[in-house]
Amino acid sequence: MVIKNLVIRADASTQIGTGHIMRCLALALAWQEKGGQAMFVLANKSPALEARLQLEGMKVVYLSVEAGSSEDAKQTADFVHQFAAQWLVVDGYHFGAEYQKAIKNFGVSLLFLDDYGHADHYYADLVLNQNISAHEDLYQRREVFTRLLLGTQYVLLRREFWQWRVWQREINPIARKLLVTLGGSDPDNVTLKVIHALPQVNVDDLEVIIVVGGSNPHYEVLQAEVAASKLSISLQQNVNNMPKLMAWADLAISAGGSTNWELAFMGLPSLLITVADNQKVIAQHLGGIGATTNLGWHEAINTEQIVETIVHLSQSYIIRTKMSEMGRQLVDGEGCKRVIAEIQRSTVKLRDMCESDRQILWEWANDIQVREVSFSSDPITWDDHVHWFSTKLIDPNSQLYIATDANDLSIGQVRFDMHNQEATISISIDRQFRHQGYGHKIIQLAVARICLDSGVKIVHAYIKLNNQSSVRAFEKAGFQHIRTVGIQGHQAIQLSLELGNTKRSGGTAKC
Repeated sequence: MVIKNLVIRADASTQIGTGHIMRCLALALAWQEKGGQAMFVLANKSPALEARLQLEGMKVVYLSVEAGSSEDAKQTADFVHQFAAQWLVVDGYHFGAEYQKAIKNFGVSLLFLDDYGHADHYYADLVLNQNISAHEDLYQRREVFTRLLLGTQYVLLRREFWQWRVWQREINPIARKLLVTLGGSDPDNVTLKVIHALPQVNVDDLEVIIVVGGSNPHYEVLQAEVAASKLSISLQQNVNNMPKLMAWADLAISAGGSTNWELAFMGLPSLLITVADNQKVIAQHLGGIGATTNLGWHEAINTEQIVETIVHLSQSYIIRTKMSEMGRQLVDGEGCKRVIAEIQRSTVKLRDMCESDRQILWEWANDIQVREVSFSSDPITWDDHVHWFSTKLIDPNSQLYIATDANDLSIGQVRFDMHNQEATISISIDRQFRHQGYGHKIIQLAVARICLDSGVKIVHAYIKLNNQSSVRAFEKAGFQHIRTVGIQGHQAIQLSLELGNTKRSGGTAKC
């Protein structure tokens, strides 16, 4: 598989935080490890973040339009084409349904990172929700070709964490080393509230490391507080050694964002303070299963609660051990590999069939397995094929496509025979590409394409009873079992898919 270029569209600011960009950086680093290049398209200037991205070998460009607008989509798509990228990754709550639709209309393959189903509709090829709270019901309104990657098996961890996959944490009887990390920006300065609580923590030889991001607006205030403290506190900004700090610590105080998955992977017991609305569900789920202690919304908790929880966890060896074990079960560090594998499997394209495809189409048609599942099993002569092929290419009621992979290798064909506003679909896949999950993807792409290229309103497929693999592919693509019919002396299953502007549901696809 040839890995080429990847474009990432995400933003960071004091209000947004840095989480969207940092988890995209994790994917970009994994892409880079596979031999590809990545470009970040940003709307907001951030010298510290730009320096970090460039240090990691990423290209960085900036938009000159409003973030999340239709102009944003156009400029981003232009960057994708200029960079000759295969895929665009989009991450942010200001990118909604119309943005996704615009990107797809520019002919771009789209991976959309999401946390709670904030868009009205999903047009992306892949939707990734790496959270423990992810479930399919969040994405009922999606295109028939949209596939979901849900759950912590897809957690995106940056490269610095990868070497820690086999590391085993030792749980100390008393937690004396505390790591505090409350997000890249922490606009409400919840970190200061934690600092004020620390002098009341009755744990001997307590050591504290506080990590803040480059976009934290309160850094000088925090510096002054730490300098005036009698405790052993180190304040660090823009660190690039988070795994080492997490390995050093016995306990962490964290916000309810993406850092949770890093802590889980490192098996570091933690207590959570929610600092943003989008963190609430994650924190509640993790607290509910005992993977963390969830203190709740930062404004609703006081210094005494923070102190009491730190002391309780510091002295609770059994609780911290269970937290550590559960965290490692949730996140195994293979998420980036899994996502890239899904991108590779989803890199299927369609092009119109042309004269040069005549030979390979004849070879596919005469494949033994293809003849067995066809309604006429006799071999096809070259002369008959040449006549049929020439006729089909110019027939206005036929539409033929070739499916190709990311390397532009021909992997199969799709044909539509149309009558009025209905079409019958047939598909075959090259022997070397079978049983790799291409079938339903090609069907979905072809149905979406015929919907755009013609006035077809319903597509039918007729499949011999013994060809259950094809039945499953069509059902996975959204087709519904209609009836059993007789065709040329064979029993066949009719499956159909209506094309219309309705909510995604059984047998209906949005054009």
